[in-house]
Amino acid sequence: MTINEMSIGQQASWTKTVTETDVYMFAGITGDLNPAHVNQVASEKTMFKGRIAHGMLGAGFISAVLGMYLPGPGTIYMGQELKFTAPVHIGDTITATGTVAELNLEKNIAKIETVCTNQDGKVVIKGMATVMPPKA
Repeated sequence: MTINEMSIGQQASWTKTVTETDVYMFAGITGDLNPAHVNQVASEKTMFKGRIAHGMLGAGFISAVLGMYLPGPGTIYMGQELKFTAPVHIGDTITATGTVAELNLEKNIAKIETVCTNQDGKVVIKGMATVMPPKA
């Protein structure tokens, strides 16, 4: 959708259950083989007491919301502020939600509040995205 079709408060969400395969594929693609993500024995000695998903894997779910639903295909993702507030464990179901916070019609730029929650409703990631919606 174009910026003229967007409104403050408008929302879209996307949900995915994080699998072990997701974590290993993300590790392989990015080269982030931190034991917290890929080594059960080592990760059990951390504050998380087991493996967790990469924070950026969860943050990637925000990209699905912006690129596919709000504003959708053709969107240019210009920036993202993130705060990781809780771990994402393998088997967690994460819902990424974007909410339109600001619209600058003259510059064709939207600010979208981004939040990822787990199956218990706990916020695991929050932030603000800056996007350029597609032109008409």
